[in-house]
Amino acid sequence: MTTTGRGGVDGVRHATGLIVGRFDPPHLGHSYMIEWAAARCDRLVVFVNSSTGGDTAPGALRSGWLAELHPGVVVIEVCHRLGTDFDDEDLWQQWMGLFTEHWPHDEGPHVVFSSDEYVVELARRFDAEHRVVDADRATVPISATQVREDPASHLHHLAPPVRSWVESNWL
Repeated sequence: MTTTGRGGVDGVRHATGLIVGRFDPPHLGHSYMIEWAAARCDRLVVFVNSSTGGDTAPGALRSGWLAELHPGVVVIEVCHRLGTDFDDEDLWQQWMGLFTEHWPHDEGPHVVFSSDEYVVELARRFDAEHRVVDADRATVPISATQVREDPASHLHHLAPPVRSWVESNWL
């Protein structure tokens, strides 16, 4: 494990961290995870997966919102046409190549954060630690799927710029 001397919130601070997600749309649960992870890293990178076929909110917009909401982290849109099948080794290799190509630092990531269990395998492939953050979504009880399925009922879980866009485009 690579740590610095400053210590994180729970006593361990990592040099670099990574969060990968669609963030479609970004909600306050995502913000909780980003802030939680940022408090434990010197440099946190957030990859916003964006595909031309399956996104409900444009990837550049989602990346922009996260960059605006979390100015202390590096937010990178990762455009792709890849599927998701955690049992497909060839697909994993393509994802890892894509992520490695977009990684902005000379080293790392040293830790990968997510609220989903896939983070264990992703971290292993990076030779990094993994941290599952609020998997039960107890701190902020929302998922992007819930927002997409019933946006009007979940506006209170969206930051102002996201909420404004959702109100204008989905309601």
